[in-house]
Amino acid sequence: MILLPLRSFVSLLLSGGGGADASGKGWGAATGGLRIRGVIVIPEALAMTQVEFNGEAGREWIAALPGEAAAYLERWGLRLAGPSMHGVASLVLPVERADGTPAALKLQLLDEESAGEAAALRAWDGDCVVRLLEHDEASGAMLLERLDAGRHLSVLPDTMAAVRVLAELLVRLNAVAAPEGVRRLGDIAGAMLDDVPEAVKALADPAERRLLERCAGAVREVVGEPGEQLLHWDLHYDNVLAPLVGSGRSEPWVVIDPKPLVGDPGFELLPALVNRFDEGQVLKRFDLMTEVLGLERGRARAWTLGRVLQNCLWELEDEEEGEGELMGEQVAVARALLTLRG
Repeated sequence: MILLPLRSFVSLLLSGGGGADASGKGWGAATGGLRIRGVIVIPEALAMTQVEFNGEAGREWIAALPGEAAAYLERWGLRLAGPSMHGVASLVLPVERADGTPAALKLQLLDEESAGEAAALRAWDGDCVVRLLEHDEASGAMLLERLDAGRHLSVLPDTMAAVRVLAELLVRLNAVAAPEGVRRLGDIAGAMLDDVPEAVKALADPAERRLLERCAGAVREVVGEPGEQLLHWDLHYDNVLAPLVGSGRSEPWVVIDPKPLVGDPGFELLPALVNRFDEGQVLKRFDLMTEVLGLERGRARAWTLGRVLQNCLWELEDEEEGEGELMGEQVAVARALLTLRG
């Protein structure tokens, strides 16, 4: 296998006349009248993130991406319609279907977070969420409705207005029955609590150790009732896009990129508190979201502290004993919430 370099963008010219993917295997000429032309660019940031977080599996996935993209362009009758885009864990190619309809081809490494995405999108069925047009279960590849990638909720200058939009979208998302096979918050929370003792040892600051233990204590109070609603899990401002002009969408904002869970909606709030971070707005945003979502404030507080705990555990998992420290924004949110009466 040829490993792709991480120092520069990796491009594969798709000429329609045959070629080889990054493993050296030919992917062949397009058939059925479809000619694949253009350049697929794999951004360096995506490659480096995959290797950092997924090791050899991430490296192999990146190496196979050009050939995989070519295969799905041919399989679903697509042509490239713009430069590559990417998130932390996926490559997104703007494409057009055979009839000229704009779409987006999303390729991602299938893991426990992404495995339930297509099922959740089907359950939401396009109601304030990006529409799923095609899906390959084996690889996780998806063909999605194309949205306006240049206009996301972060463009709203009034942060509190943007928080209200997130909360109103969550009301609609959480109202839909969860499909079978989606990860459950109760299982995740139990595993988190099991990891707390080692994480506490990794922290150098006694005050941060106490803070982590208090977050864990809040989760223990609610872990027996983890909830049964369908959660997005990662709804922040950049995961809400405007529809394309002329798409027929009447709503101004559409949700993308769920990492679905079944659980309590209080576990949904943290992204709105830490993105576009403003320490003076933490409790204002929390109060607005709990009000719009109709959540019991004490439970929402506990599950939001649970999200802080989850993020901190991830940050500490590779730290040596006594060498770790918590992220400043997570600490600020936790301290603000801990001032509230449970």
